[in-house]
Amino acid sequence: MSIFKSGNPALSEKKFSGSILDGIVDTGNTMTIKGTLNKFGFLFIMMLGTAFYTWREFSGGGNVWPLMVTGIVAGLILALIMAFKQQWSPYLAPAYALAEGLFVGGISAFFEYAVSSRQGGYAGGYGGIVIQAVALTLCVVATMYLLYKFNVIRATKTFKAVIIVATSALALFYIVCFALQFFNVLLPSFLFQGSAFGIGFSVFVVALAALNLILDFDMIEKGAEMGAPKYMEWYSAFGLLVTIVWLYVEILRLLSKFNSRN
Repeated sequence: MSIFKSGNPALSEKKFSGSILDGIVDTGNTMTIKGTLNKFGFLFIMMLGTAFYTWREFSGGGNVWPLMVTGIVAGLILALIMAFKQQWSPYLAPAYALAEGLFVGGISAFFEYAVSSRQGGYAGGYGGIVIQAVALTLCVVATMYLLYKFNVIRATKTFKAVIIVATSALALFYIVCFALQFFNVLLPSFLFQGSAFGIGFSVFVVALAALNLILDFDMIEKGAEMGAPKYMEWYSAFGLLVTIVWLYVEILRLLSKFNSRN
């Protein structure tokens, strides 16, 4: 993997150049930015559909843990398959979006309920944190796109290297924390509590996720310029969805920490 080219493993330059060097590119059937954005919109709508279903199940008193676990496991499997078989993306990316929606809807409902409970609400009550997180996520995505579009932030080699190292270190940290739970080891309190350090950590992670968007935009643009095959639109849309969901979840966590201080 050419790790200094993209912070999102799904959108490394090797994925694009490899598909081109395979000799399967038809000059009349190549990847475009517009096509990628259209497919991202389709995946996003599919994700919203299953997210809404999971939310409704939770609000109705249903147990959504099986749905969330299904979404996480299925999403991971589909993502791993697409990492090696990008040409299958037109079929697997929609399935991934549906699976991701099960997770997003469930975790959104849990955060909403937690905030509502702190505010003296009731089961299924309204805390407002999800609407805030959605609005902030959209604002961040739009802001990062404009910063990239007008070259305020440039995806230089140094920039890519720093983001890749930071993202890899964070991923390793999360994996270690996840593994420690199986040995009943207490996780660092700043991961959950609204202390000054905990909030600072979440701000850092949100900023890192936002900066990964710059690398995603850059690789989508480069893929179109390189004449990547049409199926890479689906693969690129999937990669962008991964980053945006990560950003949304981290914003949820940050808002929850702020709320716990009230």
